[in-house]
Amino acid sequence: MKHRLLYIPILFLFMLSFIDCAKKGNPSGGKKDSIPPVIVKSDPENFTTSFTEDEIKIYFDEYIKLEDLQKNLIISPPLKNQPIITPLSTSKVLKIKLMDTLRENTTYSINFGKSIVDNNEGNPYDYYKYVFSTGTFIDSLTLNGTIKDALLPSLKEPATVMLYEVNEEYTDSLVFKEKPFYISNTKEGSTFEFTNLKEGTYRLIALEDQNSDYIFQPSLDKIGYEEAFVTLPTDSSYTISLFKEDKAYRISQPKHVSKHSIIFGYEGAKTPPDISLISEKPQGHENLLFKDLKKDTLYYWFKPELGVDSLLFKSTYKETIDTLNLRIRDLFKDSLKINQLNAGTQKLRDTFKISANIPLITINQEKIKVTDKDTLDVAVNTILDTSTNTASINFPKTEDQKYIVTLLPGAITDYFETQNDTLQYGVRTKLVSDYGTITLTLDNVSDFPLVVQLVDSQFVVKDEKILTENAPLLFDEISPASYYLRVILDTNKNGKWDTGNFLKNSAPEKVIYYPSQIAVKANWSVNETFILSETNLDPVETVDDPEE
Repeated sequence: MKHRLLYIPILFLFMLSFIDCAKKGNPSGGKKDSIPPVIVKSDPENFTTSFTEDEIKIYFDEYIKLEDLQKNLIISPPLKNQPIITPLSTSKVLKIKLMDTLRENTTYSINFGKSIVDNNEGNPYDYYKYVFSTGTFIDSLTLNGTIKDALLPSLKEPATVMLYEVNEEYTDSLVFKEKPFYISNTKEGSTFEFTNLKEGTYRLIALEDQNSDYIFQPSLDKIGYEEAFVTLPTDSSYTISLFKEDKAYRISQPKHVSKHSIIFGYEGAKTPPDISLISEKPQGHENLLFKDLKKDTLYYWFKPELGVDSLLFKSTYKETIDTLNLRIRDLFKDSLKINQLNAGTQKLRDTFKISANIPLITINQEKIKVTDKDTLDVAVNTILDTSTNTASINFPKTEDQKYIVTLLPGAITDYFETQNDTLQYGVRTKLVSDYGTITLTLDNVSDFPLVVQLVDSQFVVKDEKILTENAPLLFDEISPASYYLRVILDTNKNGKWDTGNFLKNSAPEKVIYYPSQIAVKANWSVNETFILSETNLDPVETVDDPEE
């Protein structure tokens, strides 16, 4: 008994030694799972021939879920009725319930893109594709290429690439109403690849498909195409440029918006349509029109009041004539409002401009006064543009100045002989050293004219030059930021970029970007030589904004 009692303190000390060794902390949980799910088996097996089933089951080694399935899923050839694909939450089995009658002797592929991920960590099973054939063999031909944007240096979003089978039923109008025979899309970057194609002749078309319906809608989608038919098999790789077509001309019904004004909205016209009143005009009737500065809208002003319930107008654009009916409402008369178009800081070459809500008839230069920060008078010259209802007030500017532009009573007279009250606007200029400059020399130029544009990171044109002969170009008074330089090959010599048209088989004018963005800094001059070549059509490199 005494010997047994001696073991008790020894056992107690032994237990304390374990307590001392214990450390506080959280379990690490081990390494994070980075392995995508693994397919255990498929029923029927992938690449099955003589396929007759209506359901496909794909078994994984762990629980999976489907993310952004409709965004990623591509079934080629497309099915009229979309299959039911589960799980809706999580499962180890992916089921595809076919709801359509399959074509005979046809190879189908179901590409899941990046939609299959494991349930715990979201590791994707990238671009899993299930392929089967209702015939006795799997089609195995391929086609690849690159999709580009005709005006921008890179694609803003993935493009859908489509093949239409060219047979006795093919017409170019199918792209507006029928889904294609094969579908693919661009992966990371701008490349695409078709696999499991059958021998034949096809039309290759690409869309920036806003509705993901594989149907070309010109008002929404960009389109690009290979001009010649593609015959498979082929070793060629294709480059397609996406462009947004000009809208077809259309004029909307006019709207009576104030006692003496009517607006006509239109789209798809390079110049405003002609508007004329068909209805009987009262004695002394006058009218004039001007275009909105930003929108495709015409303002029709008239006097005196017409005293009728409705009016009939004729609209003419090229060979299109429309008859437009307008119901007259009892509305209030507008009062004159003058707006400054370019407020605040201006560059030395800028022109001070004003606009009005009522047509401007005269501008009295003698009643416009401009003074600098020392209250010294500055010479003024004015120009009235009745087509846009704007007035330009020109005066010489110097750097680091402040100007007050004063419109004395009677400086402006509108359509109803109303004149302005006293108006004042402030204008300031910066130091020339607050800006940067770019001197650009073009090399390997063979055709003129060229339109050379300086655009910001949002592709808004900040300056442009039309080059009719090979001489250095100077872009000055550039605010510090990163810019793109692009050259438009102006083949129709109209001084601007022209898009293409699918049905007319016309391609957009070619645009070539300088290989990288240019960082412009204050009080800094950049000299660049731009060698024009086909390689300049590749995406440009970006740089950090110097102001950040």
